Amino acid sequence: MTTGRAAAVPLTRRSAAVLGVASAAGLVMLCWPLLVRLPEGETLSPPFLFLALLPLVIAVVLAELSEGGLDPRTLAILGVLSACNAVLRGLSAGTAGVELVFFLLILGGRVFGPGFGFALGCTSLFASALVTAGVGPWLPYQMLVSAWVGMGAGLLPRRVTGRNEIVMLAAYGVVSAYAFGLLMNLSGWPFALGIAVPGHEGSLDFVAGAPLAENLQRFAVYTLLTSTGSFDTGRAITTAVAIAVLGPAVLTTLRRASRRALITPPTNATGG
Repeated sequence: MTTGRAAAVPLTRRSAAVLGVASAAGLVMLCWPLLVRLPEGETLSPPFLFLALLPLVIAVVLAELSEGGLDPRTLAILGVLSACNAVLRGLSAGTAGVELVFFLLILGGRVFGPGFGFALGCTSLFASALVTAGVGPWLPYQMLVSAWVGMGAGLLPRRVTGRNEIVMLAAYGVVSAYAFGLLMNLSGWPFALGIAVPGHEGSLDFVAGAPLAENLQRFAVYTLLTSTGSFDTGRAITTAVAIAVLGPAVLTTLRRASRRALITPPTNATGG
């Protein structure tokens, strides 16, 4: 339900289209090794071009989202939540999958909408990478996937309230925790163990040019053995528990801040 006041980060039809195209491009950048077919004797090189292009894609989206000019109060809230997430990530550091970033990212996206959630995912991971010395070739992928997590939280049904809302957000936290791990594994798996050639591959290796179904099976085993039972499950439990325990109070605080800043969360529909 809207009251006619400005959304935290307005999502017009054009910005929604840009966001959709950029998300599709980011997904291609994550999945491209599975789609290529190499001539015999050629090898697959690391995606240096994609690593250069992905930050530009993210920058274009953020510029489009802020085209109308972000209200200073919105920027202040975005800065505070990004700083909080940077501190939380520094405290948890992902040890054994204990990751506190996602619960605040999900709650922020829920209260302030998908555009704000996308921006918060980008700025939170960038700020936390600076704080934890986590800057590397994986950072653009982390920013993009985290932005999707925040955006998805903003797109959840808004008619769900009360205890059901907490259950919905906790369930979304579990799904997004596993999805984050899955996509981040996909970004690095083709190069983590070295790219194998047919006839000399191990059970977990990426085989350039192999049938899609075969590589997906190898990737599923790789993910299951390396992160699903440890980091991903720990992240899912931590996020769900944090939302269940702290969610009601944090949601109340964020909504109070939204009202005081005269920010109204948008509906799922986009306007022109």
